[in-house]
Amino acid sequence: KEIDILFIQLKSALNFENSKDTEDKIWDLWTTHPSKDDLTKLLADGSSDMMDNKLETAYNKFTEAIEMDPNWAEAWNKRATVLYLMGKYEQSQADIDKVLELEQRHFGALAGQGLVQAALNNYKKAIDSYIEAHKIHPNLKSPLIMIEKLQEQIKKESI
Repeated sequence: KEIDILFIQLKSALNFENSKDTEDKIWDLWTTHPSKDDLTKLLADGSSDMMDNKLETAYNKFTEAIEMDPNWAEAWNKRATVLYLMGKYEQSQADIDKVLELEQRHFGALAGQGLVQAALNNYKKAIDSYIEAHKIHPNLKSPLIMIEKLQEQIKKESI
């Protein structure tokens, strides 16, 4: 499968610049429904609403996409993101669990899980999520930055 080859390329990329094209191709595959153009459009519309801070509208569109295809990981991932933005961290985590059940290599969901767990003050769990994201996408910058910040936070709180 094309995506399996892309993940091999992602892991072996020498630096962020070399990995960016591969990452973009993976996101294109994730955000394009494999058989239904109307679902691809629904996801894109919801994403646009989310960018415009129309969170309820985005949530409804992502929920509709999930109802139309509950096996499409990216619909769950987008809804997890909007739930995080709404401050509904436990619900966001539940959707992330579903994403990772459907696509265990979803570095975006793993990084999102790091944010959710940090918001819930589960710093160790957050660090573990970032470590997993880094294993899959070694050139992604945010996991290493967040791991360092979380380790500092743990030190501060233990003093």
